[in-house]
Amino acid sequence: MRVGIVAESFLPNVNGVTNSVLRVLEHLKAEGHEAIVVAPGARDFQVEIPEYQGFEIVRVPTVMIPLVDSLPVGVPTTTVTNALARFKPDIIHLASPFVLGGAGAFSARQLGVPAVGLYQTDVAGFATKYHVSTLASIAWDWTRTIHNMCEMTLAPSSEAIRELEGHNIKNVRHWGRGVDAELFHPSKRSDVLRRAWDPTGAKKIVGFVGRLAAEKSVDRLAPLVGDPSIQLVIVGGGPERDALEEALPGAVFTGPLSGEELARAYASLDLFVHTGEFETFCQAIQEAQASGVPTIGPRAGGPIDLIQERYNGILLDVDTFTADLPDAARWLLDDTRHAELTTTARESVADKTWEALGQQLLGYYTEVLDSYERKVIHLFGRDVALPRWVPVKRKVD
Repeated sequence: MRVGIVAESFLPNVNGVTNSVLRVLEHLKAEGHEAIVVAPGARDFQVEIPEYQGFEIVRVPTVMIPLVDSLPVGVPTTTVTNALARFKPDIIHLASPFVLGGAGAFSARQLGVPAVGLYQTDVAGFATKYHVSTLASIAWDWTRTIHNMCEMTLAPSSEAIRELEGHNIKNVRHWGRGVDAELFHPSKRSDVLRRAWDPTGAKKIVGFVGRLAAEKSVDRLAPLVGDPSIQLVIVGGGPERDALEEALPGAVFTGPLSGEELARAYASLDLFVHTGEFETFCQAIQEAQASGVPTIGPRAGGPIDLIQERYNGILLDVDTFTADLPDAARWLLDDTRHAELTTTARESVADKTWEALGQQLLGYYTEVLDSYERKVIHLFGRDVALPRWVPVKRKVD
């Protein structure tokens, strides 16, 4: 199978969309398939990579958008269609399509190739959070247009599926996210790191991992600042860091971490709190759970599927999140139950491997290809299968 991937974000920028694309590429390579990636170029002072897992990465120009100034946005150009036409994919995979992915959807139509759209970013929710709610309805209109141009939309949570279907997006199926349970493991817990964060060695370590931006609402951790038994640790970077350092005095800010450093940070926490309500999935919660760390998250979006009440964490209502946080933290950190919670947190991700998710994705690709082939046959009024690389609009004699 030949898979053309159009990614709204990719290396060297690391985020949920990038990580998902990397795992898909690794699985495609392991299973003997071919792929190409069309993605935004790097920012200033970043180094682009020309390939990943032996697959070509084609870059388009980027612009910086003020509301998301730490992420480059790819500029739709003829490069998208030209690169895909040259590669001749069987299927096109649109990773969190909105701007560049929108162009990918139109390219798929132009080339007569079926597309699968992965819903990973709540753009309308972001618009509301950034006080431009008038753009939210426009964002949903555009999201609906893009995804209904696809043969199938894959969403990472039951809440995301409900919301997409509520906005009249068709043929939505569930595809979650796997977690690297070897990298993120309780054995990575570091007493040295914990003592660096809390020289007294007496406090419980409560942390957040993610982009420090308005939509993450990290300031909701403020009620924990005044608790002398808690040390806050904030892992990540972003435009809100300076403001958060003022709002959360005494918190340790590590900056962005990755790989083994990130795994040690997760495992060295006693409690992980995710504060933002606009997560379509929330991979950070899954990584914390794999590290044996109980979790708190909002009763919204992806966390609803990941947190089982008082089994591996607690869900809090968005409207009362800040007020309810201290009591929830105390319950989860209580020494009489914390050890059991660390065990159940780890157990809750036991069946969520990337290999299993990769196989499920390939199954969806096959389903789409079979359905699309039947559709093409019907459109052309023929009783034999056509080659997959046949534009739908092409006249057949």
